[in-house]
Amino acid sequence: MDKTVFKVTSISDKGDYAYWIKKTYLERIAALEQLRKVVFGYDQSTARLQRTLKVTKLKKS
Repeated sequence: MDKTVFKVTSISDKGDYAYWIKKTYLERIAALEQLRKVVFGYDQSTARLQRTLKVTKLKKS
């Protein structure tokens, strides 16, 4: 996805469906992710998988 070009168009454009149907599913997902970042912001601390920690007690020998 070319991130150097950003174009704003009218919602009434009828060519949107034709444009997006020509894109691969990976390009559509990348565009969706870009929109998500614009709307909700990007936080590096939540960009990776979260880990679950479990505290256990050791048995005394």
